[in-house]
Amino acid sequence: MAISINTNTSATLASQNLSKSNSLLQKSLQRLSSGSKIASASDDAGGLAVSLRLAAALKRNESTQANVGNAISFLQTQDGALNAMSNILARMAELKTLSTDVTKTADDKANYYTEFAALQAEFVKVSNDKFNSTALFDNAAATTAAATSLTVGLSEDGAQSMTITQSAGFTTNLKNVIDSATITSSTDFTDTLTVAQITTAISEIATARATNGAQSSRLQFALDALGSNATNIEAANSRIIDVDVASETTRLARNNILVQAGTAMLAQANASSQIALKLLQ
Repeated sequence: MAISINTNTSATLASQNLSKSNSLLQKSLQRLSSGSKIASASDDAGGLAVSLRLAAALKRNESTQANVGNAISFLQTQDGALNAMSNILARMAELKTLSTDVTKTADDKANYYTEFAALQAEFVKVSNDKFNSTALFDNAAATTAAATSLTVGLSEDGAQSMTITQSAGFTTNLKNVIDSATITSSTDFTDTLTVAQITTAISEIATARATNGAQSSRLQFALDALGSNATNIEAANSRIIDVDVASETTRLARNNILVQAGTAMLAQANASSQIALKLLQ
């Protein structure tokens, strides 16, 4: 190779290699410091696009899990109300039966009726309870109330859903209990509900609780499936976006050595042109 002063090919090549090694070193440092394998979109444009979609799906999944959890809480609250209503009806039936005792005086019956009327008022109150301003039993006090339902999403893309009922079995017998007109100021139970009506209402409460339990069970399984799906989405996104620390530290060590070697070789290449000066002496 000719010895020249104006052009130092060796120094140029050493500079280019040093620049490449330093760029790789900086990229390794950026990946390890951020924990992300994709430091910029140019590193993996396709992978970044997939990662963004997976991250968005994961956020929707988390929100769906929260919604399903709230729906389960709604049903649990509804079931608690149904249980209280069942106990109230059982006591009302008991009081109605006690009032038929031939040995009871009018005052005794009046005392029974006082509790009977109070329980009926409590039944109406419970039937109008709400969960975060959402009625547990939609329009329960109206004798013409139609069954209504609430839709709960079961998948992050909104493709799967189910309905939970607010009316929960409020048919004629239950509405008779709720309707204050069925209980008058009579203190001898003459105009109140019959035991048969109350026991039928209890059966309807039992059916409502069974429906409630079935819906709660399905929602719980749906919540478990969403949790499993979230784990899988997170794992898939991790494979795309997260840096493999073991592999990257190996690259860091290699690039670090290359930078140091490149720096030393560039210095040597720059010094090689001084040979020409010795020839001029």
